[in-house]
Amino acid sequence: MSYAAYKLSHAPTGVENSCSAFLTHSAGSSAQTSIAIDDGVLLQSGVPLSNLPNLVISKANVLEVYRVRIEEADQKSSKAAAGSAPPSAARRGGAMAGISSAWLELVCHHRLHGNVESMAVLHYGRDDGRKRRDAIILAFRDAKLTVLEFDDSTHTLRTSSMHYFEGPDWQYLKRGAEKFAKGPLLRADPQGRCGGALVYDTQMIILKAGQEAYGFGEEEEGLEPSSAFCAHVKSSYVVSMRELDVIHIKDFTFLHGYIEPVLILLHEREPTWAGQAAIKRHTCMITALSINTTLKQHPLIWSAANLPYDAYMLLGVPSPIGGVIAVAANSIHYHSQSTTCSLGLNDFAAWPEGSGDVPKSKISVELDSARAAWISHDVALFSTKTGTLLLLSLIYDGRTVQKLELMKSRASVLTSCMSMLGDMFFFLGSRLGDSLFVQFTCGSNVEQADVEGDAAMPPAKRLHRATYEDSQDGAGVEELSLYHSSSANTDLLQKNFNFLVRDSFINIGPVRDFAHGLRMNADPNASGAAKQSNYELVCCSGHGKNGALSVLHQSLRPDLITEVELPGCKGIWTVYYKGSRSSMPDTGGSGSNADEEFHAYLIISLETRTMVLETGDTLGEVTETVDYYTEGSTIVAGNLFNRKRVVQVFSRGVRLLDGAYMTQELRIEAGPSKVDGTSKLDNICVAYASIVDPYVLLKMTDGTLQLVTGDPTNCNVSVSSPPMFQSSGDPVTACSLYQDRGPSPWLRRTSMDAWLAPTFDVVDISDGSDSIQCDIYCVICRRSGRLELFELPNLICVFSINDLPHGYRFLYDFRGLSKTNLEGTRKETIELQTQDSAKQDPSALLYVIEVCMEKWSDKFGRPFLLAVLSDGTCLCYHAYLYEATDNSPVLEDGNEPGTGVLGTVTSRLKNLRFVRLGLDRASGEDDVASLKPSIVSFRNVSGLRGAFITGSRPVWLMNFRERLQVHPQLCDGAIVAFTPLHNINCNHGLIYVTAQGLLKICQLPILNYDIDWAAYKIPLKGTPHQITYHADANLYAVIVSSTVQKPVAQIIESADQGTAFITELENEDGERMVNLEEFEVRIIEAGRAGTVWDTRTVLPMQMFEHALTVRIVNVKGPEQMQTLLAIGTAYVQGEDVPSRGRIILMSLGQDSNDPSCWATEVFSKECKQGAITAIAALQGHLLVAIGTKIFLHSWNGTDLEGTAFYDAPLYVMSLNIVKNFVLFGDIHKSIYFLCWKEDGAQLVLLAKDFGSLDCFATEFLIDGSTLSLMVSDSRKNIQIFSYSPKSVESWKGQKLLPRAEFHVGSHISKFTRLPMLPTTSSARTNRYALLFGTLDGSIGCVAPLDELTFRRLQSLQKKLVDAVPHVAGLNPNAFRQFKACGQTHRPGPDNIVDCELLFHYEMLAVKEQLDLAHQIGTTRSHILSNLSDLTVSTGFL
Repeated sequence: MSYAAYKLSHAPTGVENSCSAFLTHSAGSSAQTSIAIDDGVLLQSGVPLSNLPNLVISKANVLEVYRVRIEEADQKSSKAAAGSAPPSAARRGGAMAGISSAWLELVCHHRLHGNVESMAVLHYGRDDGRKRRDAIILAFRDAKLTVLEFDDSTHTLRTSSMHYFEGPDWQYLKRGAEKFAKGPLLRADPQGRCGGALVYDTQMIILKAGQEAYGFGEEEEGLEPSSAFCAHVKSSYVVSMRELDVIHIKDFTFLHGYIEPVLILLHEREPTWAGQAAIKRHTCMITALSINTTLKQHPLIWSAANLPYDAYMLLGVPSPIGGVIAVAANSIHYHSQSTTCSLGLNDFAAWPEGSGDVPKSKISVELDSARAAWISHDVALFSTKTGTLLLLSLIYDGRTVQKLELMKSRASVLTSCMSMLGDMFFFLGSRLGDSLFVQFTCGSNVEQADVEGDAAMPPAKRLHRATYEDSQDGAGVEELSLYHSSSANTDLLQKNFNFLVRDSFINIGPVRDFAHGLRMNADPNASGAAKQSNYELVCCSGHGKNGALSVLHQSLRPDLITEVELPGCKGIWTVYYKGSRSSMPDTGGSGSNADEEFHAYLIISLETRTMVLETGDTLGEVTETVDYYTEGSTIVAGNLFNRKRVVQVFSRGVRLLDGAYMTQELRIEAGPSKVDGTSKLDNICVAYASIVDPYVLLKMTDGTLQLVTGDPTNCNVSVSSPPMFQSSGDPVTACSLYQDRGPSPWLRRTSMDAWLAPTFDVVDISDGSDSIQCDIYCVICRRSGRLELFELPNLICVFSINDLPHGYRFLYDFRGLSKTNLEGTRKETIELQTQDSAKQDPSALLYVIEVCMEKWSDKFGRPFLLAVLSDGTCLCYHAYLYEATDNSPVLEDGNEPGTGVLGTVTSRLKNLRFVRLGLDRASGEDDVASLKPSIVSFRNVSGLRGAFITGSRPVWLMNFRERLQVHPQLCDGAIVAFTPLHNINCNHGLIYVTAQGLLKICQLPILNYDIDWAAYKIPLKGTPHQITYHADANLYAVIVSSTVQKPVAQIIESADQGTAFITELENEDGERMVNLEEFEVRIIEAGRAGTVWDTRTVLPMQMFEHALTVRIVNVKGPEQMQTLLAIGTAYVQGEDVPSRGRIILMSLGQDSNDPSCWATEVFSKECKQGAITAIAALQGHLLVAIGTKIFLHSWNGTDLEGTAFYDAPLYVMSLNIVKNFVLFGDIHKSIYFLCWKEDGAQLVLLAKDFGSLDCFATEFLIDGSTLSLMVSDSRKNIQIFSYSPKSVESWKGQKLLPRAEFHVGSHISKFTRLPMLPTTSSARTNRYALLFGTLDGSIGCVAPLDELTFRRLQSLQKKLVDAVPHVAGLNPNAFRQFKACGQTHRPGPDNIVDCELLFHYEMLAVKEQLDLAHQIGTTRSHILSNLSDLTVSTGFL
């Protein structure tokens, strides 16, 4: 049997749906509320900007919610902007409308068990001056609807209601059909009174919004306080559109400005087709229905007929104009109850008889597949199928639209969705390119936006500002006349629209093909897991002008500057040094900017001594000439007093230095023993230290703490032993200092009396600016699992948590919070948990060995809490603010809140909560035993910020948009120490020491790290189709196509037998032109990461010739094996011309005689049998799919000689070879399994799948001696087949037997085999996983499993279906079930486990993990070991 695991390594990146809604805050948030700064909706200087909604986007099965962050364009906040804006937004553009930068910040991220088909916003309808929020409605196939709202108490989305119209009870809605052209379509009433969902093509589901919040006093009954003011659906019912004589519905929407909801539908009375367009063209109509949700009556209000058959979209016109716009491919139509007007877009626009003279647009354009949004009440922004932005303006008087005008703007991305965010921003989502967040201004007097800031970006990612004066043909454009509805004034007013890209989301989809190549900075001596970091994945991404090669790295490999051997190293630190504030040397490049100041010293701690190096032009050792402690190892080193002093902590003391000279030394003595006085004080010394100016926290070897406090005025320090740190019964296992800095320190807002004047100690670290304040906290983790947060210098416990190592999903203050039930928090009493855990699994006796609390964005950031446990697990929590309704705190006996050692009163952080985030990081107890991990925070390494976790499997945690992206670094194995380095030769670089004793000075390559795998894109200005890699020459061959215009006369002359089906156009000179797709094969040499790769040569195809496949093949020549580039083409000249193709063999590599020649043609032959669709090498022979046959050729050095053939059914999609076995997939007839017998020179059919399947990709799955066949299909499924001739079910070996089936949810376009990496717990060899790419931009793998591991994980998966709450109420079993789409299918075995669900096990609390493991008869450690092995063995690239 074949057992496998499906693992998604890279989430989808193509944005399919988007909307804007007030989810996390209300539309009525005003400047009077002090807490509104956290919602990101206020500007400090009164910038004229209204409250901005959230952005909600979906990427296949991923749902994300963002909030808009804004920085003002003034002198005071320019420095803060640099520290708040992410790198992707900080470099974008200049000032526009008083805003210097804007970006999107992640609020929450969910992976759903289903693909989002459609999305709509249910607005909170009534503006009653109270806080109110919207809800979002999601639709899933076939007829599942879910209403979601934001829950402040958990900082996530929660399900408000679910509406299910599938199953036997609703079977009649399908009217006998099993397959539908599209999924559910959602729309919502602009005033939030109801929503509509079109399912099964003709059934309309009306979602009635709840009206409780309209009353007085009813909202508090039975509703949570946080949900009382959220829009929600009260009930739903079905309306059959067929009964209302409305069929063939193309689109629908709700109209603005009516007392009752008005639903308007675009439908076709009598369908037509292209062959009947001349006589039956105007077949569409629109019908407006008034929706009475109480009486469930839907009377017809008005309708309009004679719309063109290619009308496909409706746009409701906002108030005060009202009405609807119907968009067709060649025309635009406006309709209301009283007014009708139209606009022709090109020469193909046709009008019904008697319609009179219809205006025609000044520009010729096609609007099929366009997207649109309203940027004002009378101007709509269109994005066409070519990525052009158009502006449609409505010329109106009162509510009467008199004229439509269409103007061309600039180019943008190929858009799949558009959403407006307030009145100054909009979002362009794309499946074919990068998604853009754009600011715009409109008005007669707007400042000109600076677009030069995007000059460094590829032009495909740039969006230029546009004005109404811009036109395609350069002719003069008339001034725009706007008729004001408020008066009869007809003055002309010219409007300008300026666009500026503020932020972008990188998209690597659709992945049509990919190649596995060598990186430029590869290490030839690497082996094992480190060897995988030598390779990169090069994907064919995008379409048209957005086409690019996406280069992906799962594991980072920094660019090496230099390395030296340094055995026995235990730690490294870099420190700054300022002589004084007034006399600052110009060592920082840009002077006063603290981030640009160079490091002064590098301190290296060895086992028995300490080395000190100066970090000037060169690294020179100055150990003998400085007063640093060098006789032993150093615990930690850092800066105090605003970088005026260097502090060095060693096992017996603390030394303070002014540059190279010591100014003070403290000898650390052990505190008094509280047990029996038998502990030897001489053996107690400093084990760990944490430095935050002006404090140094020391952890002693006996688990007690001592605090070193600095005096900034005298630049000296003193040590103290606070009594609350001396609890010998519960020793401290980890500690850290946290610096909460910013214009308004974030943790202050979580206090119980945040509205009072702050009582915190404010530390001035702002370098002369009074806008930055800083609070210092001490984070302590004890052996019992308790975490405490102390405020300094008062040493008051303001926050405490019990059982942090248990990994609860939510954390909140144990003493300061009332006993209110927290939804979703499974926190129970803790007295007996440790004992129960020890009985079930010894690994449950966990404690924290490393802790770090950090906030990287000063102005908008929220703290992250990172903790490494004794079994290697890494916990990551993100803080959020939630103000509980019950203000009566529950206190522990004998403890009064707010009384510190100094007698001051400080309230607890009662409103502080943490939500756990998932980290895809493999770790184990053996890793911790061999090398203790440490967390090193950094703020500027190549412009990035985050944390680095050292250890046996080191990882980078990079902070983007208040989200931590995990990037492992496996190229050097275990890493002992890490520190940033910034000097003249290493600009914002890093130093790390490997376990082998190598010190490496490096810089991070210039990549986009705001994605699951580090990536960068190489623009091609065309559509990439296939790619292959020549390892010997380090060259990539890519098929690229682009659309060009050619004269009709040239096309007719070149066509020998006929012409393709083409559309004629006219150019500026009046010459008849046609759009033609031109193909070429580009030979590209791989370059360094982040640079543009050089195109060495271009191999153009002939006119009408399409390159279909390109592969590197090894063929056996007369003397030796030759590595050649094989290209297969097809001549596409219409259905009247017989298909033919051409096969081309090229030799790649730079010619020594002609350096400019990189490709030499070896062979070329035209094939009359048909197109060349697939090519592969079979044991030195060339296997070619030509038309409906597969030919095997041998190569004699000059020509191909036919050896064998096999008749394929229709069209070969893919060819795969293992030894002498051949697997090919047909476009409609599933897969075939062949064998090449050299003795008889035959291609013999071994078995085939007798079912009908539209193959997308095929490959062999190898697990030891077991050979299985993998196939993906057009219905987003994958299947595993096996060849079992001895089985009775195989019909004597003729039939391939299905062994597993699984629904992926995305179209898999390519498989490739990669050897699985060895693990410590598995000694199996010859195992290959299948890496795949999808059209949604996701990357994953299918890995074989042994039966024991599979049975264990499958049992766990069945338990997790019920044990884990699923967002939107979706069932993972239903999602992963094979989708037959109405075709006959016999269900196959369920032999693939879903790692998307299994990895939820790591997010459960330890108690729940133990319970689930006990239920399936195994242990927690076994399960975690299996999941970790799966992650390690598939850690490719």
